[in-house]
Amino acid sequence: MHALPPQPDVLVVGGGTAALCAAITTRRAGASVLLLERAPKGERGGNTRHSRNFRYVHEGPSPFSAGAYPETEFRSDLARVAGRDQDPALLRLLIERSRELPDWLAHLGVPLQPVAGGGLPHSRKTAFLLGGGKTLLNALYAAAERLGVAICYGASVEAIQCDEPSAPKVVPRTAAKDVYRAAPKVVHSVDYSLEGSLHTVSPQIAILCCGGAQADREWLRTSWGERADGFINRGTPHAKSGLLRNLLSQGIAAAGDPAAAYLVAVDARSPADDGGIVTRVRSMHAGIVVDRDGQRRYDEGADTASTRYSAWGQRLADFPGQIGYLILDRRGLQVEAPSFYPAISAPSIADLAQQLGLPPLALERTLSAYNAAVSPRGANANEGLLPPKSSDALPLTEPPFAAYPMRPGITFTYHGVAVDARLRVRHREGGVIDNLFAAGMLMAPNLFSRGYLSGLALMIGLATGRAAGEGAARDAFDDGR
Repeated sequence: MHALPPQPDVLVVGGGTAALCAAITTRRAGASVLLLERAPKGERGGNTRHSRNFRYVHEGPSPFSAGAYPETEFRSDLARVAGRDQDPALLRLLIERSRELPDWLAHLGVPLQPVAGGGLPHSRKTAFLLGGGKTLLNALYAAAERLGVAICYGASVEAIQCDEPSAPKVVPRTAAKDVYRAAPKVVHSVDYSLEGSLHTVSPQIAILCCGGAQADREWLRTSWGERADGFINRGTPHAKSGLLRNLLSQGIAAAGDPAAAYLVAVDARSPADDGGIVTRVRSMHAGIVVDRDGQRRYDEGADTASTRYSAWGQRLADFPGQIGYLILDRRGLQVEAPSFYPAISAPSIADLAQQLGLPPLALERTLSAYNAAVSPRGANANEGLLPPKSSDALPLTEPPFAAYPMRPGITFTYHGVAVDARLRVRHREGGVIDNLFAAGMLMAPNLFSRGYLSGLALMIGLATGRAAGEGAARDAFDDGR
């Protein structure tokens, strides 16, 4: 903390999975490395702290996976949720690097959950971390420290300073006319604040692994308007937009959609930041969901796969005040998975409405209309019910009645920087910033700008962090540094 190298071979910005993989890889190659983590030590690691598994391609069962997950299936899964507009070279990099992850992590002392252990659900497509994301982070930080990576906590990178073009160059675009384009820029310094003071570091290579901007309500408000005020940030409170805005202002090419975010339904009683996976609400199909006026707005039975989490997150963003209520009876409450927050319960719907601050008469009418339209045998015969309920359409008649208040929980944004096949950051005018790389969620929109797969974010962080670290080390030494 008191002897940070002012001119390291490689500067890594960020403190999560991608950053640590990049730092460890470059240091192993012999480069001097400085890692700047915005969070204090007790909050280090970004959203990795709340992770529990990573997706990876493998051709057969392993001690950590219940079966094969071939490349063709991964490609199909990704295309199903995110489309097929990925850069082919980046997708190839992700797939090939993912195959190595269990062995690479094992060599660094990261424990994985054995399939036979029984502590977590069996998965054919992902490997679960034994002890969760914090155990992963602790092992990677310990490895980085053993290797001699200089780590600085509480360091907020404010700006990347790029050289102005040394001279214009002519790039012919048509036979009739030449167009002057700026020569590629290079990073020559990075400004960061620490303990109230501004510092500057001049690395040979910089790797950006600083995630998205999901904790920045002001930034979100530019795209989501007042709806952003109703969002709960499931992850780190340190994922701000300052550095991304600085990069875009200098002509860095963007990737993804600034108006898109991965939202899931979370308990409205969750903290504003850092609640993690335990705040998720899951059993909409077992009851009905009403808005603050006591009215149903969507078919609760339409989504039964894991995609229901994001579907309901997006829906709640459009609810009045961005709040909704899952209403259950005794039978439905038995279906709901154990939750961090207890259900709000009452002996009658009127009493429940009073506790929730909902109009009792409106909620009673909504539930009466629902019960009258559905079959006690659960035959999903709900003619005349608007909106319909396409599955699990059972009447809610058995007290006690219960509720979970819900808000949209933001996990990450689909907006970052564009990169080439080597993970070098692109410029809007063409070409790349030769000594600037990006890895992890900051460049993830190059691979998916909508949808999600379980374990995909951690897969991207691990795979691209290693690849960016190798590229940075290679470039540093190729340049004679």
